[in-house]
Amino acid sequence: MIVRNFVLSAVLAATATAFQPHAPLRSKPSSASRNINRPTTKASNLVMRDFPKPNVEDTDNYRFATEMSNSFKTTLKADPSQKKKVAVIGGGLAGLSCAKYLSDAGHEPTIYEARDVLGGKVSAWQDEDGDWIETGLHIFFGAYPNVMNMFDELNIHDRLQWKIHQMIFAMQELPGEFTSFNFIPGIPAPFNFGLAILMNQKMLTFPEKLQTAPPLIPMLIEGQPFIDAQDELSVTEFMRKYGMPERINEEVFIAMAKALDFIDPDKLSMTVVLTAMNRFLNESNGLQMAFLDGNQPDRLCQPMADHVAKNGGKVVINAPLKEIVTNDDGSINHLLLRSGEKIEADEYVSAMPVDIVKRMLPKKWQNMPYFRQLDELEGIPVINLHMWFDRPLKAVDHLCFSRSPLLSVYADMSVTCKEYKDDKSMLELVFAPCSPLAGGNINWIGKSDEEIIDATMGELARLFPTEIANDEKWPATSEQGPNGEAKLIKHAVVKVPRSVYAAIPGRNKYRPSQTSPIPKFTLAGCYTSQKFLGSMEGATLSGKLAAEVIANRAKGNADKPIKEIQQHIIAAASTYEAKEPVGVKGDGAIAFGGGYTVGKKEEDLLRESDPAQYAEKELAGFKS
Repeated sequence: MIVRNFVLSAVLAATATAFQPHAPLRSKPSSASRNINRPTTKASNLVMRDFPKPNVEDTDNYRFATEMSNSFKTTLKADPSQKKKVAVIGGGLAGLSCAKYLSDAGHEPTIYEARDVLGGKVSAWQDEDGDWIETGLHIFFGAYPNVMNMFDELNIHDRLQWKIHQMIFAMQELPGEFTSFNFIPGIPAPFNFGLAILMNQKMLTFPEKLQTAPPLIPMLIEGQPFIDAQDELSVTEFMRKYGMPERINEEVFIAMAKALDFIDPDKLSMTVVLTAMNRFLNESNGLQMAFLDGNQPDRLCQPMADHVAKNGGKVVINAPLKEIVTNDDGSINHLLLRSGEKIEADEYVSAMPVDIVKRMLPKKWQNMPYFRQLDELEGIPVINLHMWFDRPLKAVDHLCFSRSPLLSVYADMSVTCKEYKDDKSMLELVFAPCSPLAGGNINWIGKSDEEIIDATMGELARLFPTEIANDEKWPATSEQGPNGEAKLIKHAVVKVPRSVYAAIPGRNKYRPSQTSPIPKFTLAGCYTSQKFLGSMEGATLSGKLAAEVIANRAKGNADKPIKEIQQHIIAAASTYEAKEPVGVKGDGAIAFGGGYTVGKKEEDLLRESDPAQYAEKELAGFKS
């Protein structure tokens, strides 16, 4: 009884203090365009607060990640006669991770990145005011063992700003209010997760919480086999099969689905949700979140590139691939860059997004079942927004699940990230689902920036009912009361027409192994087969696995096996009409599978090269 009362007291104390607004932070000079109607603010002792790094090392997953990392410097370390020259196509996290571990193993990797910035789906760039624009709102979890291990190896753990161990949700039925799941320090998993759910009194009733537990017990008992077996079911189908209340979907799973894969629960594979929950239920600090303390290219990608260069590798930007040139037997002869330069290497790695890989496949590879299964994988559309206001909003120093029909998660970067701190709010928001491909009713990818921002302002008016102003520039705010004063003074809309692969039901079996049937050719990318799905952790692990394939081969060991391919793919591949690869048209981020602010030039290219993004109907593969 004493212990129970102590836990209850701790939960109530955490809940009471979770949502105090932060003070304005006065460090970053504002550009002229952001000085309009500068408000006066009152002093406060509430400031950005970061928490100590949690113990992320005491898990089996972290120990396995560390053991694998160490193998590149020990059992997989090449002697001079085994050293390989490796060409890595793509400078996102998968390519950088692959090159990092290859260089640790004594090989000579060279990354060829098409763009002028590293990072791929975590890339960022500065606008004319010097403000950073990010491809996406990226959060680091304690349950990212390979990422956490890599941060340790690069000695950059101090660049993570850890937040209080909570999940924070906006209350749909109570505009302007939030609720949270609070994880009590010192209570191990899975009890901390269970307590966090039980002690929240605003989202689910006690009977609903009890109904949620039984379907999740097999996950804890059977582990990965049970999780993998649910890939044929959507989140909604899984719920109905196991009798889970519909309100769990409305209160929790919609928010989780959009945060995990930018897609609604009726289209998302239950394996994705169970994979995440399995980590969070089994690792005491797995769900604790951290923000990077600045932009990703400088604070994350550059240390990885520096490590590669220090160990004898290279990173080349502005080096887009034109063609993979093959011999008569289908083996690789060389890579041809758009510049006309021929790249010859001992080994080749594709770390390109899956949608770009499909466009670059040489004709001689196209009848191979290994590559035909890629047809079943497609990048999901997503939009990332940056919105600067003329004053501070009552933000929380954390990630927030908006539980909005249009928005996934958001954060006030002016109070969560050191590099972006300011005395006015800059919200970064994930707009999802943003297309019929992802389960949405409107094709927002095809809408103008102004239409997207107006719709978002309407949602923000709901989230901040007493703060967002009635602004005639944004009709969606027309019902705001007179107390709202915060006006939008600047915005950026980043469209990623093909982001991480769409984890709709039944896709896992098509995700290819890193080992390919082509001699000296290996795949990396979060779409390839690994248990952390489409995420920064998945991309990092995929690059590590690709490096392992090459390092193992260089030691004279047998290749790791190719993952089993479905029989219907094998049957269809034999009759496939091979064509010359279409390649990649245009330049810039979107042409190479990234995200960018879309002007008329980019939109015209997108309409030509990816017309499905502007179609009002869904593609067959994404239908319910």
